[in-house]
Amino acid sequence: MNQQIDLKMFAKSKFRMKFKLDDNDLALIKDKGILVIESHARNIIIDRLSKAYPDRDGKQTPFKGHPVFKAQHATATCCRGCLFKWHRIEKGRSLSEHEIDYIVQFLMKWINDQNTFSSMNKIASSLPDKPKQISLF
Repeated sequence: MNQQIDLKMFAKSKFRMKFKLDDNDLALIKDKGILVIESHARNIIIDRLSKAYPDRDGKQTPFKGHPVFKAQHATATCCRGCLFKWHRIEKGRSLSEHEIDYIVQFLMKWINDQNTFSSMNKIASSLPDKPKQISLF
């Protein structure tokens, strides 16, 4: 299992890169707070992925409805197949507490990066246009 949380490995995947938090996701994060979202992430991972053979594996993660779901698809933590392919977490056994912590940290890194990037874009878009230089010649 890769111990370092590095989102760069997903930059080459068009599928993974298409996931972004939308205004509804950002509003939920703002309303609930990042610690509650992290708690949701932990509960989602425990409920949907921690078993050796999760129910509906490969189809258990919606594409929308909660920021954690988008984060799961963006970080390949959406099913046991993706966990194995991208993170080398074996299928056919229950996740350890350490693996659950790793997955939750990975999800929260992506969510925090998205939240920060979105906030920076909103600030940048609210700034006045850069003054045009006057040509003297």
